[in-house]
Amino acid sequence: MEKEEIFNKIADIISDQFDVERSTITETLNFKTDLDADSIDFVEFVLELEDTFNAEISDEDAEKLNTIDEAVNYILAQQSK
Repeated sequence: MEKEEIFNKIADIISDQFDVERSTITETLNFKTDLDADSIDFVEFVLELEDTFNAEISDEDAEKLNTIDEAVNYILAQQSK
């Protein structure tokens, strides 16, 4: 899967889950500060990422994901394993 396709899928998840206008979502969007996501919101988001991309994301790795770009790069790295 290409980086742009992964970004679009993650942006769609964010748009749906956090009720954010899709056109305002950029690579630098920060999950915790820009979305005002609490820990439950973030866990649900990570679970959705796992389902969407058929990936295992450890709690330790999830804590390091702050922006969409970091999430995209993480998914890319997981797919190449």
